[in-house]
Amino acid sequence: MVFKKLMQAVGVGGPSVETILHNSGTTPGGVVTGEVTIQGGSHDSEILGVNLALKTRVEVESGDNEYTSNLEYAKLPIAGAFHLEDGARHTVPFQFPIPWEAPLTHMYGRPLHGTTVGISTELEVARAIDATDLDPIAVHPLPAQERLLAAFSNLGFQFRNADCEKGRIWGVHQELPFYQEIEFHPPHQYAGGIKQLEVTFVSYPQSMEVVLELDKRGGVFTEGHDAFSRFTVDFATFEHTDWEHQLDGFLQQAGRRRGFF
Repeated sequence: MVFKKLMQAVGVGGPSVETILHNSGTTPGGVVTGEVTIQGGSHDSEILGVNLALKTRVEVESGDNEYTSNLEYAKLPIAGAFHLEDGARHTVPFQFPIPWEAPLTHMYGRPLHGTTVGISTELEVARAIDATDLDPIAVHPLPAQERLLAAFSNLGFQFRNADCEKGRIWGVHQELPFYQEIEFHPPHQYAGGIKQLEVTFVSYPQSMEVVLELDKRGGVFTEGHDAFSRFTVDFATFEHTDWEHQLDGFLQQAGRRRGFF
């Protein structure tokens, strides 16, 4: 499926740019292909460059305050400076590699509420304000991620929300300055001790780190607190594991370690 976006550079009679995505669906570590066409306006223009950037909305904590921001975390220059005559067309094909740590926008075949990823097209025009636009893309789970998400569903966990947090996870190697948290409501067998479960995937070419954060239910005289569990999944061998049994063991172990159960 081909998706098109047209934007007009600021300035009367200035050039316009059309971005076509050949595939708006991908996975972490995948590639999105397409082409950008710059259409000359009513006068000659000096194009300084054409860039693509990957952006995601993230939650940022600053002191006691929290706000959301569009974070740019990958950039791809696809054209340098060139002269564009009035009415002329200039087309640039591109292949945009998606980082392995890119957040998921879809799960169980449906959009994930709370997470968006887009490719921004930036046209730099001399003596005019840079024009930008954002084309959404769908990032689907890798096979190993899909298997673990299915295991959580089979255990009875129900998806609640997903968001991206700016920052780093202690002890986990990250290339990107943020991470995604996928939140679940616990089933009845865990509900007595766990208020919610947050799952984070940090993927690499051959494996991924999985971080589980358990939020404990607070009692009348006790305050809730969190427990963490972290493990590595090998993409070459993940199919040989009973993940329902394995995840239950991780959750029980983390919960007993912190007195949840």
